[in-house]
Amino acid sequence: MTEDLPGAGELILLAGLGNPGPQYAGNRHNVGFMVLDELAARIGGKFKTHKSGGEVLEGRLAGRRVVLVKPRSYMNLSGGPVAGAAKFYKIEPSGVVVVHDELDVDFGTLKLKFGGGDNGHNGLRSISKSLGTRDYYRVRFGIGRPPGRQDPADFVLKDFSTVERKELPLEVDRCADATEALIGTGLAAAQNSFHAG
Repeated sequence: MTEDLPGAGELILLAGLGNPGPQYAGNRHNVGFMVLDELAARIGGKFKTHKSGGEVLEGRLAGRRVVLVKPRSYMNLSGGPVAGAAKFYKIEPSGVVVVHDELDVDFGTLKLKFGGGDNGHNGLRSISKSLGTRDYYRVRFGIGRPPGRQDPADFVLKDFSTVERKELPLEVDRCADATEALIGTGLAAAQNSFHAG
């Protein structure tokens, strides 16, 4: 296993974070689900309920075998379903890629990284705890900081703004491209292609 390429030669787990239920579907916090839905469309399959506590879809992306996972738990309990699926499919943390919203990255900007802290993101905190390590890949979809004095906890549970919604399909598509690049060409090449500036 090289640190640059997730789960080299093995099955890769792609987890998208969000909250279940239609009332959350358009929230900033649910962009991980949106990206996984786009990846599922590319595979041409439908998610099925899995005993790990998530919805899963197996297929191929970027020439690699993947299993897509959307936890059916709330965001702050994402770790159970993600770790459960990783255990079921015998995937090491180094073969796990988590797609999530990121407050400290501007809307329209993507950042890819391996390991690091959770930056106050409850979904990541739960996953790190359940996996027993922070050493997994992250695809960070920028949502920006809330305006004025709005509480970040409220901000992430609001839908994208009207202006953002016009760009959202393009950005979700680009994030799906970046995720495929990460698993197909490795971290450094994907960062070179998708990090701005």
